[in-house]
Amino acid sequence: MALLPISPTTTTPGAASIAGSGTDRATIAENFSTFLQLLTTQLKNQNPMDPLDTNQFTQQLVQFAQVEQQMKQNDQLSQIIAIEKSAQSTVALSYVGQTVVVEGQTTQLSLPGAATWTMNVTKPATATVTVKDATGQTCYTGTFSVSPGQQNFTWDGKGNDGKQWPAGSYTLTATATDPGGQTAAISTEIIAVVDSVDLTKDPPILSINGKDYTVDQIKRVLRPIVTAPPPPAEENAQNNAFSQLLSALPLGL
Repeated sequence: MALLPISPTTTTPGAASIAGSGTDRATIAENFSTFLQLLTTQLKNQNPMDPLDTNQFTQQLVQFAQVEQQMKQNDQLSQIIAIEKSAQSTVALSYVGQTVVVEGQTTQLSLPGAATWTMNVTKPATATVTVKDATGQTCYTGTFSVSPGQQNFTWDGKGNDGKQWPAGSYTLTATATDPGGQTAAISTEIIAVVDSVDLTKDPPILSINGKDYTVDQIKRVLRPIVTAPPPPAEENAQNNAFSQLLSALPLGL
């Protein structure tokens, strides 16, 4: 007397497995109930001269247990993935409004003010820097000596002809050659504020200067510099009047 073999099934973690795990579990439970009914019936009606092979139905019981355990593991893994995604979203949201440093070439020029890039080189070299506006038009070109490590390049918004370019997005490209004429590696970083985060992406996407970045691409987070506001005009006037009064007093008093 033989029982039909049972092939264990596996599910893939993710949204589809979360939706389908309940159906799969119900199917397994139904099949297991049917299996027990058939087994009980066979045990009651087995031929004493040809008894049921206990090893065979024991193996099938083990298979049912393995399938159920596998499904539970998939459910737990799906829960872990959901928790991790929630944590990623929380971390990404915390960056909104923060001043960060990322590898990039495009930054903002504000007036009055300047646009700043950080250049990284591996050895002493001569760097050729080109700044272009959002339309690709060249605004400024210059050649500078650079040292190994990080150094800032600050552009005041004026072209080589002295023309003042308007506020907006500007892109810097830099190439470098060492004293031997060989190409030297050079990269650029920008300092910018995280404008927004898109949580519909996996992983979440941060918008910085109109470009998309992931959290792992952020190199540093900077504390914003807070400057004290100037004193009110009335306070300045009072201080000036007090100073004039003191200066008018006789020195012998």
